[in-house]
Amino acid sequence: MMLSPESYYEEYLKGKTKEQIMTAIRGLKQEIGYLKNTMENPEYGIKEIVHPSEDTRLHWTRECLERARQAYDEAGGTYILSKSEQKTVDFDANMDAIGRITFSIGGYFGGYRSYVVELRDGLKAYTKLWEDEEPLSLWDDDNEEPFTKITFIETLKELHIGEWRRRYSTERFGYTVCDGTQWDLEFKYNNGQRPVRFNGDNSYPYNFFDEFQMLFGIDVTKEYDED
Repeated sequence: MMLSPESYYEEYLKGKTKEQIMTAIRGLKQEIGYLKNTMENPEYGIKEIVHPSEDTRLHWTRECLERARQAYDEAGGTYILSKSEQKTVDFDANMDAIGRITFSIGGYFGGYRSYVVELRDGLKAYTKLWEDEEPLSLWDDDNEEPFTKITFIETLKELHIGEWRRRYSTERFGYTVCDGTQWDLEFKYNNGQRPVRFNGDNSYPYNFFDEFQMLFGIDVTKEYDED
């Protein structure tokens, strides 16, 4: 059974010194890293997933970590962000300044498709199969709850993209894959911030398929059935 942040505080953090709380923080961060690596492994999903799932555990471990940081400050400590945590904070801080997002995915034999979301004036989303092809609307008119710029950014924040690795490869898990699927994700900003890019070769972030692509209006099952 997963503990809520307050239950976790009561059982493991309440009355502890800042040094003891920092030990708990390190343990939570290690657990988050372990869960992400498990879900990003190419073999993940082959075996039956037990409950609570890694995704559920990741969500609540992240919540408990936030509560532990708060407890550390309450105990007289000053929590210092790691480099990876600072990278996440910087990425999130510039979300409101995103002007254009381009997501491309495909392979040598099947071609590449680009999905583009422009947030400069309102919100416009479209897809292109070829560079010179007329773009098609990414979200059709039957969408009962179309995104606005505000709701799109709020949903984007929930994906924790700032925590993603800049580069994903199966080599991290000891696999070498020829051809297959490559993807590239680029964020461009309208406040002078340098573009931020993520990419991968047959390897993906833990929430890439079920959450990220759905945000772009991509029917993952349909896309890969067609391939």
